[in-house]
Amino acid sequence: MNRSRPALDGKISIEDFTSFYWLKEELVSFCKIKGILQTGSKIDLASRIHIFLDCVEIVVLDANKQHKPTSVFDWKKSTLTQNTIITDNYKNTESVRAFFTLHIGTSFRFFVAFMNWMNQNTGKTLYDAIIEWYRLHALKKDKTIQTEIGSQFEYNQYMRDFLKDNPDKSSKEAMKYWKLKRALRGTNAYEKSDLTLSQIDLQQ
Repeated sequence: MNRSRPALDGKISIEDFTSFYWLKEELVSFCKIKGILQTGSKIDLASRIHIFLDCVEIVVLDANKQHKPTSVFDWKKSTLTQNTIITDNYKNTESVRAFFTLHIGTSFRFFVAFMNWMNQNTGKTLYDAIIEWYRLHALKKDKTIQTEIGSQFEYNQYMRDFLKDNPDKSSKEAMKYWKLKRALRGTNAYEKSDLTLSQIDLQQ
């Protein structure tokens, strides 16, 4: 597996995006280029990019399968009720957003797990979707809290762990290894083996 840090552009896969550490400036730059909302925390930006990349992969997958929806239901203009059936040509339109906001409240947001559920549950109703949104949102909320805490403090945690394990080294040296570590795929937590990292590792 290639360990080198890929470019953050439209060609990056979700796997690569979630495997590497990204600066907030990099996330903002990507959002600006792709027309994605650029405000909020790193977690907000990363979540929007994840959804963007997920939608891109879904489109590519559907194109490869040459899937042709059989339904002609208009998700932009048709009246939506809780009994509306989710069709195989479902789209996340502003009309759909307004429907869910009406029935769920202003806390409603589209997110990856829910969007996937909508695309994979043709035949179920929008009432079923409302129930599923609450379930998935509860799970997502717990995970988001944990992820945000981890992302916010991973730099400080790395520096503390590095200096504790290497009292003879300086903060400048700790920073050097942190930069090498974050550019690699996988965990950003300090490991004893980090002392063997070099620029060569970034090219493997």
